[in-house]
Amino acid sequence: MYKIFIKPIFFLFNPETIHGVVFFFLKLPGMRQLIKLFFSYEKEQLSENIFDLKFKNPIGLAAGLDKDAEVFDAIGAFGFSFVEIGTVTPKPQPGNPKPRLFRLKRNKALINRMGFNNKGVKYMVEKLKKRKTDIIIGANIGKNKITPNEEAYKDYEICFNELFDFVDYFVVNVSSPNTPNLRALQEKKPLTNLLSKLMVLNNEKKNPKPLLLKIAPDLTNSQLDDIVEIVEVTKISGIIATNTTIERTNIDYTKEEIEQFGNGGLSGIPVKNRSTEVIRYLNRKSDGKMKIIGVGGISNAKDTKEKLDAGASLVQIYTSFVYEGPAVVKKIKKGLINN
Repeated sequence: MYKIFIKPIFFLFNPETIHGVVFFFLKLPGMRQLIKLFFSYEKEQLSENIFDLKFKNPIGLAAGLDKDAEVFDAIGAFGFSFVEIGTVTPKPQPGNPKPRLFRLKRNKALINRMGFNNKGVKYMVEKLKKRKTDIIIGANIGKNKITPNEEAYKDYEICFNELFDFVDYFVVNVSSPNTPNLRALQEKKPLTNLLSKLMVLNNEKKNPKPLLLKIAPDLTNSQLDDIVEIVEVTKISGIIATNTTIERTNIDYTKEEIEQFGNGGLSGIPVKNRSTEVIRYLNRKSDGKMKIIGVGGISNAKDTKEKLDAGASLVQIYTSFVYEGPAVVKKIKKGLINN
């Protein structure tokens, strides 16, 4: 039904416009219960205990969709075991100029250069206080655009402290390509310093929360080796692999068409193989000790199993939720059970 009737209509409009329309309906009274009625499907054999948290199944929603924690309860009703909110920054910011989100229909992909548009961490906290379900919530935290890299740790600390009592795990985002110079924080020294500071804060808490790092698919093997070392040194809980890519390979568009899309991070099927390669490399280099959440190009149970076999403990989807529709989570879970 979604692919035949709803998606063709949605795709007639700007992606951000449709995003707003969908959120309007998700916020309606009773919508969560209605969604659950159609999309609920849970089997105990899919459950996992990771990071001292019980996940009902291995499938979560990646950050970027529910940036301000406005619809996580309703989204969870589609069958996700966890929802990652954000990326959130200390202060509200509008993000980059529009248009900034593009569909690459031929490849079931998206390009975004949103730029951490969000309403700020205090707004997010107020939304989280109204949490109605036990869905596992992760907070993807970042820095404001105007904050220099030398002061970036302060922004991450603010978000961490503000959200600590309201979320189940944290993700440090230094890998978005859409905030100027942000990816420089992925270099070994600044990244070690940032994560070390956050772990000091975390360990001062009565019950520390899992702290993960989201990395880009564009890192070299040498940089991935550094990531393995950083995880060992800082004792963070794990890695999310991967964010969007700045590469423009594996897409069926001309050079001129690609230039019209402009800058931004590419997600969806074109990044699938690279994200799996990164997962497999990190898993091998860490002797299977690193906890990894796999993201990138997952559209079905086969893709999910591929990520899990490569070394991921959990997976997240985003772009396939747009292209395959709301039933995709249920289909993936049924596929995992049947195979």
